[in-house]
Amino acid sequence: MKKITNLIIGTNNKGKFIEIRELLPKYIKIISTADLSLKSPKENGASFEENSLIKSKYFSKKTNLVCLADDSGLEIDLLDRAPGIYSARWGGRNGNFNKAIKKVYKELTKKDRNWKNKKVKARFICVLSISFLDKKIACVRGKVEGIISPEPKGKNGFGYDSIFIPINKKKTFGEMSPILKYKIDHRFQAFKKIKKFL
Repeated sequence: MKKITNLIIGTNNKGKFIEIRELLPKYIKIISTADLSLKSPKENGASFEENSLIKSKYFSKKTNLVCLADDSGLEIDLLDRAPGIYSARWGGRNGNFNKAIKKVYKELTKKDRNWKNKKVKARFICVLSISFLDKKIACVRGKVEGIISPEPKGKNGFGYDSIFIPINKKKTFGEMSPILKYKIDHRFQAFKKIKKFL
């Protein structure tokens, strides 16, 4: 496969876009869905892999460009791995993550009133896929294990970053500098596996 020089990042989530752009080699010309005013497809897959491929194929067909798309989310063991693939949807129509985080806390309290005094295991999953038109070029999964913080902390990052403390760390992703987060998070783990395709 020849080197990819132009690439569309298949997401309308600004936080994800910035994170993926930071990881990509500098020689690749990056186009965002916002540049072309493209709306996102319906994500009706049953897994992160399916949803990631729905996005990369959709945006590739719309633009005739190779597309790199991400589907990611938070799995919490106490909630039977919810919100999982519905992580963004827990924020409601406008993807309000303050609302999503409140819902996480509410559901955890329903399961166990005393959860804040325990280590509630969780992980961030990221599946990156590259497609060209209808053809899948690659699809890989990265993850980072951790626990849920008893309260949101930090203003960095996006999504559920303020309530996730990665394993062997004291701070949430929301409290870490982006540089440190990029070196350990689920997106970076997935990126390490996919960069040979770029």
